[in-house]
Amino acid sequence: MENNVKKVKKGKVVSDSMDKTVVVAIDTLKTHSKYLKKYKSTKKYKVHDGENTFKKGDVVEFVECAPMSKGKNHIVLNK
Repeated sequence: MENNVKKVKKGKVVSDSMDKTVVVAIDTLKTHSKYLKKYKSTKKYKVHDGENTFKKGDVVEFVECAPMSKGKNHIVLNK
């Protein structure tokens, strides 16, 4: 049996200039394997926002879905 539970991700909207799409950034703290220094890594996701409700600076939750375009395969859940 296959488990179809999708992981919910949470991030901050960094761009809302596209129609029905927002760019969400997730910051993580990583540790270098050799030098053990901590550094910040940022990953950006294009997320579908059908009603254009979310603006720059909002914190949103989103989940993976079927691809909607070349780079957009996540959909926003709520604020």
